[in-house]
Amino acid sequence: MRLADLLNPEAIVTSLGTIGVIITLFVETGLLIGLVLPGDSLLFVAGLAAGTDALGFQLSLTTLLIFCPVAAFLGSELGYFIGARYGRALFDRPDGRIFNQERVRYAEAWFNRYGPGKAITFGRYIPIVRTLMSPLAGILKMDKKKFTFWNAISAVIWTSSILILGYLLGERVSGSIDKYLLPIVACLVLISMIPILRELLKKKK
Repeated sequence: MRLADLLNPEAIVTSLGTIGVIITLFVETGLLIGLVLPGDSLLFVAGLAAGTDALGFQLSLTTLLIFCPVAAFLGSELGYFIGARYGRALFDRPDGRIFNQERVRYAEAWFNRYGPGKAITFGRYIPIVRTLMSPLAGILKMDKKKFTFWNAISAVIWTSSILILGYLLGERVSGSIDKYLLPIVACLVLISMIPILRELLKKKK
């Protein structure tokens, strides 16, 4: 599997199946390198693959609904541990292509603006935020029991809602889904970027 395929949700699902989905979710929610991984669109494509065999194979929705929340939960628990263990120094690093201070400031502002429960739950649907919120929770010394509670709730809501959405569409699609897949994934990416674009517009104003 090529490196570029790790950014392509259809390639991940086609090449690695359920295991690839689970591992990708864990890395995206637990490690800073996960900032570039396609969480939302990956879940949607996995849901599609459970609802139809138009991709040439079919995944088990039951397996996805069990293990995807677990992967998202454990990944975020790891992120919290990293933030609590290594502290602010973790984010005091030079800007790079993937990691930069602007992304850190955005995630921290999101966390402080909405409070722990809403930030963790709604942050699951926002690229950048869902990767950085767990280590930030550890850095900000959020109560561990409270974090674990909201982490578990949000992991189930996020993964299940997108998987089921993809599954329901997959059941209704006959024949090849290639002509639907790219536009749908593009729409998901654009929708998830709306909160970030709103913040950028506010800053410009």
